[in-house]
Amino acid sequence: MAVSANRLELLQIADAVAREKVIDREIVLAAMADAIQKAARSRYGSETNIRADINSKTGEIRLQRLLEVVDHAEDYGTQIPLALALDRNVDAKIGDFIADPLPPMDFGRIAAQSAKQVIVQKVREAERDRQFDEFKDRVGEIINGTVKRVEYGNVIVDLGRGEGIIRRDEMIPRENMRYGDRVRAYVYDVRREQRGPQIFLSRTHPQFMVKLFTMEVPEIYDGIIQIKSVARDPGSRAKIAVISNDSSIDPVGACVGMRGSRVQAVVGELQGEKIDIIPWSQDPASFIVNALQPAEVAKVVLDEDAERIEVVVPDEQLSLAIGRRGQNVRLASQLTGWDIDIMTEAEESERRQKEFNERTNLFMDALDVDEMVGQVLASEGFAQVEELAYVDLDEISSIDGFDEDTATEIQTRAREYLERIEAEMDAKRKELGVEDELRQINGLNGQMLVALGEDGIKTIEDFAGCAADDLVGWSERKDGVTKKFEGLFSKFDISRVEAENMIVQARLSAGWITEEDLAKGAPEPEAEAEEADAVEQE
Repeated sequence: MAVSANRLELLQIADAVAREKVIDREIVLAAMADAIQKAARSRYGSETNIRADINSKTGEIRLQRLLEVVDHAEDYGTQIPLALALDRNVDAKIGDFIADPLPPMDFGRIAAQSAKQVIVQKVREAERDRQFDEFKDRVGEIINGTVKRVEYGNVIVDLGRGEGIIRRDEMIPRENMRYGDRVRAYVYDVRREQRGPQIFLSRTHPQFMVKLFTMEVPEIYDGIIQIKSVARDPGSRAKIAVISNDSSIDPVGACVGMRGSRVQAVVGELQGEKIDIIPWSQDPASFIVNALQPAEVAKVVLDEDAERIEVVVPDEQLSLAIGRRGQNVRLASQLTGWDIDIMTEAEESERRQKEFNERTNLFMDALDVDEMVGQVLASEGFAQVEELAYVDLDEISSIDGFDEDTATEIQTRAREYLERIEAEMDAKRKELGVEDELRQINGLNGQMLVALGEDGIKTIEDFAGCAADDLVGWSERKDGVTKKFEGLFSKFDISRVEAENMIVQARLSAGWITEEDLAKGAPEPEAEAEEADAVEQE
């Protein structure tokens, strides 16, 4: 390659490369200029600041050496004294650069090879940038391609101007793809990596099903019907919850289509995956009952704080409700976001009887009453001694067979029992070294203070650093299975809101926050705890 080479040929090469790689012509010319600069440095010295320019219209190549203006030059290959610089440019000042034209030159074989490598590298980088820019905005779309090759179970897909990869775990089980097969997949991520942009595709992603239904059901595309949630066991079964913004349109019927035509088109793309289309409901109980279809539900009991629900089904419906290998209840749980416990009517009756017996025995031991009185109190809905101690006296005296004197005696015994337990717990608290200031937190009783002390939480600052999860527990959902973690107060009947209020009281006492902060809207207890931990670590 020579600076005096045919200018027209140079521009033709740039045009051809730009068309072939689908990149801008100016990028190719800039790559050529960089290559010429590198080759020129190999002749004039690597320390020399050389600039090469290619005229995009004429193809003329101009080489210049840039010299820095200084008071006294030490290296005349990179610097020029101010006095000489002023002869060339009267406005020159220290720190400026003076362009010194260089004569045309012929590159040797090594320099030409080096220049070629620079051009190839720059063009490859530009091509990668173009691919990334083209596909990064297509995340969340369905894309069509052709299977190019299969590597270790992963499918490489030719997307025309790039390649995508469907990893083995993103493919529908038992799905075989061969070279040349047409494939549709969901773009869930595009990453810029050293080896070029990586376009990750999936056929198991829940949003793949959402996009397929959007393509098949015009009402979804137009926004009349919304898909609220999706749960999939790819290749086997799925549940999808839908709602209509138009009361005259049945969302389930619209998704099924005439003679099942719409849903069958989706099923065909998903290798026969069975799809249950569920009407979404704002009422959690109704939604969960719908999600467990085709099983029939007899009764549900919600625990909204824990987002947990107990579902009671007839004995003969148990296997249908759970599904093969727990599939039906697992998908229903994923779809609704609730942890679902399923039991038969017989199991629920047995559990209720066990709870009744436990409450009866509690009242017999705490109040020193006979079994009949304990059973009466339990059957009236009392579950804790605290309820009897502080409930309105009329609620006890109004029980059949009880009078005011009996009610007064029961309440007196309940309070004496609680005082005795509180005294025992207070002695144990002191033994554990839990400070008195914690007793001032509303809602904390003696048993809770002992539980804190046994866990090493002994000062107001210790308690202020707790999060609500530490007290009431938390749950983690993975692969459709919810795992419960116990908190320090899990055995006590307190809600998450009550736990957070206790923590806020402790932070006020510890001086971490003020009443003004609360009025403005202080951070959540969990966020405050994380900040405190960070400060402590610093």
